[in-house]
Amino acid sequence: ELLVPGFGVGSDVPGAHNAPDPNTEYKVIFDLSVPDDNLDDPYPFLPAIAMYMNTLQKFGVPPEIRKISVVLRRGSGLIGLKNEEFKARNDGKDNPNIELIQKLSAVGVKFHICGQGILAREIDREDLLPEIQIDYWALTTLIELGRQGYVKIG
Repeated sequence: ELLVPGFGVGSDVPGAHNAPDPNTEYKVIFDLSVPDDNLDDPYPFLPAIAMYMNTLQKFGVPPEIRKISVVLRRGSGLIGLKNEEFKARNDGKDNPNIELIQKLSAVGVKFHICGQGILAREIDREDLLPEIQIDYWALTTLIELGRQGYVKIG
C-alpha cells in the first residue's frame, strides 16, 4: 500500500543512478510560493511531494530518516487556511488542498507558514489548519533549516 494513497510513485528506470538510498537521511525543504490568482485548483507541487514520499517508501527509506518540510509563503500561505476562511477569501470556493495537506502531515511532512505573511494578510491562528506551524518568518525558516542540512527545492 502506498504511503500517500491516491498518488503515484516514481517509475522504475533500469540502470538509473541517484535513486533513494534507505541508509541516507533525507532532509528536504520545499519552498512553495504561488500568486493568489492560482488558488482555485490544488497547489501544483503538493502531488509531487506526495509522489516523492511514496518513492522514498518504495526504496525502503524508513520514516525516522525522512525529514521533509514545506514552507508556505506569499500566496501559497492561503492553501493552509481552514475551509471556511479560505471560502471567505476566495469567492466562496472550497480549499482544494486540505485533504492532501492532512495526508502529507499524517506521514510526517511538516508544514511551516510565514508569520510575517499571516500578519500582513490578517490571518488568525484559528483560521489555519492544525497541521500548519507558524514560524517567525519564511526567510528565517529557510535559513535555519538550511543550516541544519536541509536541501531546498523551489
